[in-house]
Amino acid sequence: MTALVAARPGVGNPWAAFLVRRLGRLLVSLAVLVTLAFGMIHLIPGDPVRAALGVTAPPELVDARREALGLNDPLGTQFVNYLRALFSGDLGISMSSGVPVSETIGQRLPATASLAIAAFVVVMLIAVPLGLGMAVLTRGGRRRGSELGFTSTSAMIAAIPEFLLAVGLVFVFGVSLGWFPVAGRGGASSYVLPVLALSLGPALLLARMVRVEALAVLDQDFVRTARAKRLPPLRVYLRHVFPNALTSTLTIGGLLLSGMIVGTVLVENVFAWPGMGMTIVSSILAKDYPVVQGIVLVYGAAVLLVNLVVDVLLAVADPRSTIREG
Repeated sequence: MTALVAARPGVGNPWAAFLVRRLGRLLVSLAVLVTLAFGMIHLIPGDPVRAALGVTAPPELVDARREALGLNDPLGTQFVNYLRALFSGDLGISMSSGVPVSETIGQRLPATASLAIAAFVVVMLIAVPLGLGMAVLTRGGRRRGSELGFTSTSAMIAAIPEFLLAVGLVFVFGVSLGWFPVAGRGGASSYVLPVLALSLGPALLLARMVRVEALAVLDQDFVRTARAKRLPPLRVYLRHVFPNALTSTLTIGGLLLSGMIVGTVLVENVFAWPGMGMTIVSSILAKDYPVVQGIVLVYGAAVLLVNLVVDVLLAVADPRSTIREG
């Protein structure tokens, strides 16, 4: 019996069990995502090809396009062909341009990825120092005015939708002051306004979370012991306070990054950013469903992968947590 238990994968090894659970959950989520993306074109009322080509398109062209897309095949055959093409990297052909969807995504993905990554870096650079600093300043009920100003201002800004914040930034810093370009992707200055629109609200929201967690850690006995040893304050905060407040920061940070990936859709359209967000909106308007399917798959897969990476980082940061035990 002992040999059988030892032979079972994951038994006695919490890391193996954790990875099996998370990878299994990822595969199930990907399967649901692929199924929903496939069903998208079939849930649209009417004929999607006719909708894309217009009511004046000749029937011969409509039939030829349906045949090229495989929409005349039985639904089960279409799904099998869709999976086969997907595993081979074929996301279909654009109805509007005739260009492969994978090529369109390959051209647009770097702009979206660079915007989301830059925004996430700015979020962490703002939120962590600001949250720790406010926790130190307002510990023990001190500086009530600063605490009230920080919490109310951060809540108000975080509640503003990203596209409204983007419009406000364009008007103030682009149109009125002329400090930054308001459209297109060029040099470093073109990143300033879209990155701020994406990161400002999440940064302040995360800073509030960091402050709450840091306040709880500052009251722990090991922090008092570190202070009793007369360690430098910066060392106490960086080596004792911040690592113990990291778990919640990673959790919220991962959720914010997932939200920022999706938020690029609206922000890109405000700033005419040549990424996938602007492409999916134009494809929806043009009823170019293969492109919409491909971009939905990329966005969904990106969010799922971010969640997986965050779970792994949480397990590394806190091996005793239920993330590895549950």
